[in-house]
Amino acid sequence: MNRTKLGRAFLAALPFLIALILALVLAVTLADRLPARMASHFSASGDANGHMGRGAFLLTTVLVMALLGALWAWMAARGRFPGRSYDGFAAAGYAMAAFFGYLTTATLLLNVDVSDSGPEASFTMWHLVGACGAAAVAAALGLCAARLLPPSPDEPKSSGQDGARISLTDGEVAGWARSATSWWLPLTAGATAAVGVALMVAMGPAAGVPLLVIGVLILTFARPNVTVDRRGLTVSGLLPWPRVRIPLERIEGATSQDVNALSEYGGWGYRFRPTGSGVIIRSGEAIVATLESGRHFAVTVDDSATGAALLNTLVDRRRGRH
Repeated sequence: MNRTKLGRAFLAALPFLIALILALVLAVTLADRLPARMASHFSASGDANGHMGRGAFLLTTVLVMALLGALWAWMAARGRFPGRSYDGFAAAGYAMAAFFGYLTTATLLLNVDVSDSGPEASFTMWHLVGACGAAAVAAALGLCAARLLPPSPDEPKSSGQDGARISLTDGEVAGWARSATSWWLPLTAGATAAVGVALMVAMGPAAGVPLLVIGVLILTFARPNVTVDRRGLTVSGLLPWPRVRIPLERIEGATSQDVNALSEYGGWGYRFRPTGSGVIIRSGEAIVATLESGRHFAVTVDDSATGAALLNTLVDRRRGRH
């Protein structure tokens, strides 16, 4: 790992480390004033509706902050951040650390001098406003800190003249379609729907219907279809909606590239990053289209080289390029 990536990783993990240290110092300082059974979850009205032991609360705080910090550092070290795109990534990490750090600190303070047999702690919604404010301030600090690091070289801008082509005669019509596969989408859909059904049986329809609906919606997009034709690049599921279509007139060109879902896009699904967006259901080969705006749209799919080559050919044909 070179010094630039090491600096990025350290800067990405730093806000989570600071938030964790502040929470632990506060917990140790107030240890004799905290109840053994702490209010840890609150309803919309501010009343406590969930409790944890003091040790379990601190252990959860350590695990959450440590895992988030490690994940952010790993993405910073492994990801590609052309130009100043790392700045936004760092700002998002600082905002997340401050948001959760504020809520953790507020929860600790709300439990101070609350006895196990006395009135419960109360959480007002103004704390959410405070958490959002802390996140905004931290994001600004993270942006400034990231500006201290040198920018990475810009990614070369691919255009319609760079990628491979498929030979088509005048008047010949062609299309390409593949189904993108992954193991986790059907599993997630089935698990979500199953939990929804279980809640409906145990607690009634109101508790389980939302999860059941979400599970069905995920299932309809469990094998997204990727199509390249005269309309452009289209990603759709079993139903007409949701669907993403990038028309030919917005596309400069396309290439086939390997992408890493976690380090480059921060996860799976419909993802955004500073230089573009994409439908990312796994790591591996993807069609990466360069748009007229300079941004990119990526979709992970097998045989992406053929899809990208046909897309280049159709873009050339539309613009009269040969």
